[in-house]
Amino acid sequence: MRKKYTLPAFLFLCALIFAATASWISPSASTEVDEGGSGHFLYVATPGIRDYLGYGGHGLLVFDMDNNHKFVKRISTKGYHEDGTPSNVKGIAVSVEHNSIYISTWESVQRIDLSTEELVWEIPYEGGCDRLSISPDGMTMYLPSLEKEFWNVVDCETGDIITKINVHNRAHNTTYGLSGKQVYMSDINSPLLHVSDAKTHTIVQKIGPFSAGVRPFTINSDESLAFVNVNDLLGFEVGDIKTGKKLASIEVMGWDKGPVRRHGNPSHGIGLTPNEKEVWVCDGYNMRIHVFSAKAPFQQLTTIALDDMPGWITFSMDGKYAYPSSGEVIDVKTREILYLLQDNDYNTVSSEKMIEVYMKDGKATKIGDQFGLGRLYEVE
Repeated sequence: MRKKYTLPAFLFLCALIFAATASWISPSASTEVDEGGSGHFLYVATPGIRDYLGYGGHGLLVFDMDNNHKFVKRISTKGYHEDGTPSNVKGIAVSVEHNSIYISTWESVQRIDLSTEELVWEIPYEGGCDRLSISPDGMTMYLPSLEKEFWNVVDCETGDIITKINVHNRAHNTTYGLSGKQVYMSDINSPLLHVSDAKTHTIVQKIGPFSAGVRPFTINSDESLAFVNVNDLLGFEVGDIKTGKKLASIEVMGWDKGPVRRHGNPSHGIGLTPNEKEVWVCDGYNMRIHVFSAKAPFQQLTTIALDDMPGWITFSMDGKYAYPSSGEVIDVKTREILYLLQDNDYNTVSSEKMIEVYMKDGKATKIGDQFGLGRLYEVE
């Protein structure tokens, strides 16, 4: 016999069902995490693919890395062109010492406090700004001009310029080595990867020449090898940091090279898995990631299809996840695409500027990097 319910009992039952299902029918995941400042997050700055707002809008989007990369919140940011439209984000970095996240755009750098999420300062720099990098101690920033001949060395607390380093004529990508002793700088028009002494802020070495201008690159953890993309190559080249010599040029086999929508060269984006066993290389024409062994002779292992053109790639510090700029979250071991980064309205979020941050009570305790750096000595 079917059981009958009185109206009060029926309403009580409906309330229980609603409470049990509310978490998964909510359009936003922000109520499922601690917004008070503790957790393991991916911070994604947008617009991080040119100034296209269709890839995530404008702001700093936060995702919970320990909860299926669910959207947490959007932090308001500055960074505007003179006409009032959002400017293309060029780089992202964090200072644990100052508990701040830094975002460079074409015109300026913003410093945002990670605890209050308020803007501390925004400074426009003469010559513009490109992909910045911050020292491991969080005190010093190397800030390339926007494809001019120089880099600014900047105090992370005040934003003041400490000195200027002249390199070539199209400053672009920058990263500190994990030791904090050397800074690596690529100029689009130079076939050399330039190395600066982080104490004297002077060029002390040039790696190469490679076959063409150096684009994105990555460094292994003992700073003995550089893996670089170069203009017009679908693949990558390898340089010996100790000797300054080019060691190898590796072309992606089995895939045609063709025109790309952005960046002007077939492979723009390269990263080492943190255990330094693999090199992952972007393919803008075929919308793929190609995976290689990171040991000579650099065997090509597999390819992974993506939903959009990749222009950058980085990894979680533990080596579990890969993040191409096309918005996928990939399981590094199985090569499976697990999720798409999506905002609270289920719009796919794509950006070439993202960084991993561990937070405790509003304070950053450990950070990743926008580059896919080798971290062998950190993950052993």
